Order: sequence, then C-alpha cells, then structure tokens
Amino acid sequence: MHLDNGPPKLIILRGNSGSGKSSVARELQHKFGRGTLMIPQDTVRRDLLWAKDGVDTKALPLLIQLLEYGKKNSAVTILEGILYSGYYRPLFQKAIEEYGEDNIYAYYYDLPFEETLRRHGTKPNRFDFGEEDMRRWWNEKDYISIIPEEIITAEVSLSEAVERIYQAVTTSSKIQQRD
Repeated sequence: MHLDNGPPKLIILRGNSGSGKSSVARELQHKFGRGTLMIPQDTVRRDLLWAKDGVDTKALPLLIQLLEYGKKNSAVTILEGILYSGYYRPLFQKAIEEYGEDNIYAYYYDLPFEETLRRHGTKPNRFDFGEEDMRRWWNEKDYISIIPEEIITAEVSLSEAVERIYQAVTTSSKIQQRD
C-alpha cells in the first residue's frame, strides 16, 4: 500500500539491541510497499561510515540528511536503531521540524535484558557479538523526552507490532502515547 495522499509520515523504532526493531522495520517496509525509505542506524553508522557511536557521531549529519530525503521522496520513512536519546537529540529535533509531531509515529521497545538476549540468539548475526557487548550497550528506559513514544513490550509479537503500527499510520490516528 502506498500513502500517496497527505503529508509524509515518519515511523521511529527504538530500543536496546535485540529488541526486534529491525525485523519490524523490514516487515513494515514491505507492507507499505516500494518507495518506503528505511533508515537503519546500524547500516548508516557501521557499514556506510564505519563510525563510532557517541556524542557528535559522524552518523548524525547523514541520518539527518536521510530524514530530509525521506520527507521529500517517500510517503513513509522508517527510522530504526538503538538511537540513544542523548546522542541523537538533534536528529529527533530535526524530525519534529521536518515532519511535525502529528506525522511522527514513535515506538520504544521496553523489554527485559533477558528477552533481548533470547531474541538475539535467534538472529543470523548472533555470533557477531554476545551478552557482554549487549550488557555494555544496555540503556534502560531511554525514552525521547521531546517525542511521545508508544511502548512495545515483550508480550507484543512481531506481527502484532507490525499491524498496530501500520494501522496507526494508515488511519492517521495517533494511538495512546506514553505519559
């Protein structure tokens, strides 16, 4: 399905490593159809730029440019990654500036560490890094303070998350947000 009418929409999927963000983003991209821009933080930071994460990461300007490109060229843009709220605040500010709060659908995977570790064990890249790395990267309840995020818990399946987000975007009705 293509959303050719109305303003461009931005979906933000955030959470700790192993949460399920990338899987949901891929499914949503296929469900929305061709021309849907998916911006995976890991691909931009690690593969395209081979940059470290942190304050003033070299990935930040490119992520901002990709958001701008998405607004101009895609009905739906999906931004997904750990995207630590402190490091990426300028990206979230730019998102509000570009898309407006009413066209941003933000979700945060709030899962227990043990669940993210279990999910990581099912991924093809499960041998690239392990529990020690995931513990080092862990950032509990790292909510964006300037964009309301709906919480996705461990009880929500991949298909349920995809359908919930898809319905919210296609009906252009915001779902209940976290306080």
